[in-house]
Amino acid sequence: MSKRIQRVNQLIKKELGKILLREGDFSKETLVTLTRVETSIDLREAKVWISVFPRNQTTKVIQILNRKIYDFQQKINKILKMRPVPKIKFLIETRAKEAARIEELLEKIKKSG
Repeated sequence: MSKRIQRVNQLIKKELGKILLREGDFSKETLVTLTRVETSIDLREAKVWISVFPRNQTTKVIQILNRKIYDFQQKINKILKMRPVPKIKFLIETRAKEAARIEELLEKIKKSG
């Protein structure tokens, strides 16, 4: 991955995080975290992975984000001084859940051994 793509990923994560903090209409009990951003090599798409706690709010949060994606995209377009500006796509982070499941299995093995 090129340094430029890495910088774009970091910039989108930082700026989108600020926007979501200000304008994300989530309940006060819901924690939404941007875990990572992966921008395509041609800079046309940026996949933004989010983690939601509690997990039962994930569907609701994705619906809110997708409803407001046009507004978020417009704000990112103004902030980023580049062309093309990657089109944002929100995805649910599964790595944390997978890691937790592996930890759980390892703990079971340790106890049974």
